[in-house]
Amino acid sequence: MWEARAVEGRGDDLLAWARAQELSGEPLRRETFRAPQDRVLVITWWDASLDAELPELAEPSPELVTRLVHRWRFESVEER
Repeated sequence: MWEARAVEGRGDDLLAWARAQELSGEPLRRETFRAPQDRVLVITWWDASLDAELPELAEPSPELVTRLVHRWRFESVEER
């Protein structure tokens, strides 16, 4: 999971930037979301273990974001 917050008023620019980013591999699935306060979230699904080396979206230019990008890895768990 990749999440960033745009500089005020630049949410559309950050969203366009994130959508244009290509990864060096093809995930099983990729979804892009927007949220209040000009936040953009990208979630990718991979058929790999949590410790596998996977491609990551880059850091946007500092003029586009208010802070460093947050990145987390999750693994799917059984549904009940």
